[in-house]
Amino acid sequence: MAARFCMVEIKRKNGESIESLLRRFTRRMQQSKVLIRAKEERYFQKKKTKRELHEGALRRKQIKEKKEYLKKIGKLEETDKYKRR
Repeated sequence: MAARFCMVEIKRKNGESIESLLRRFTRRMQQSKVLIRAKEERYFQKKKTKRELHEGALRRKQIKEKKEYLKKIGKLEETDKYKRR
């Protein structure tokens, strides 16, 4: 597996503490998304076939229709979409 990650280089400024250097480094790493890409490529994931994508879309559509029906007949109460549990 070839490395496809860009290097993040941080140089210590005059009089800069190790804590602030580390803080700048971690912020730069998060901004460059190097860790996210590394975690994504950690394990190989097969691409879904056309049939699997289609079946997933149908399943999501059926679930959505069922929820709408249950809300309509009053069996499912409407909840705030962004409310945390």
